[in-house]
Amino acid sequence: MTAWRASVLTLFPAMFPGPLGQSLAGRALETGAWWLDVTNIRDFAADRHKTVDDTPFGGGAGMVLRPDIVDAAVASVADERPIVCLTPRGRRFTQADARRFADGPGLILICGRYEGIDQRVIDARQMLEFSIGDYVLSGGELPALVMLDSIVRLLPGVMGSADSASEESFSAGLLEYPHYTRPAEWQGRRVPDVLLSGHHGAVAAWRQAESERITRERRPDLWDALHLPKHAATAAE
Repeated sequence: MTAWRASVLTLFPAMFPGPLGQSLAGRALETGAWWLDVTNIRDFAADRHKTVDDTPFGGGAGMVLRPDIVDAAVASVADERPIVCLTPRGRRFTQADARRFADGPGLILICGRYEGIDQRVIDARQMLEFSIGDYVLSGGELPALVMLDSIVRLLPGVMGSADSASEESFSAGLLEYPHYTRPAEWQGRRVPDVLLSGHHGAVAAWRQAESERITRERRPDLWDALHLPKHAATAAE
């Protein structure tokens, strides 16, 4: 079986693997559970100054990455894998997306810079545009690292226990319940008695109730989505 493969196209290749070379993702990378290759977009510039951007048509501040150069970089790694463009205007990346991509052959990720990438190459390559949150960063490198970390940890054999992934926040549409460990009392604060009871059914019920409470309080959008009638959710999409 071919290992899951990520190809990152960036103007700053030294940013990779970065944190992906540590902990679970790093060990999995060393053992060949997944592969990472990084391509410098600037290598595909045709002039001696290695220029990759130009001023936007219609005026405005900033520079735009040229479509011919980005396309040549993509062509050097393109195969059947989806191509993702990291951009603040993209669809919000979710745990469901991480699972879907983890179940596939891998990803090609384009890290935008400056004002963005010429729309023509995005359309021509049928790139999937994703964002990791409602804020703007200096480029797509950090979002690419975030996205890859969330995906790689779901690959077979990367995490120590399959239960860890199934009980985490967002896995069932809810935020995760609180965790406690020794000592049973710390600075006058006790672990909830139910967790010390040894009653597995009662523990499971407490954890479910806590997940629901926290989700209602902190993410009413997630709670509402869980409780929308199916026909209403479909209409809303």
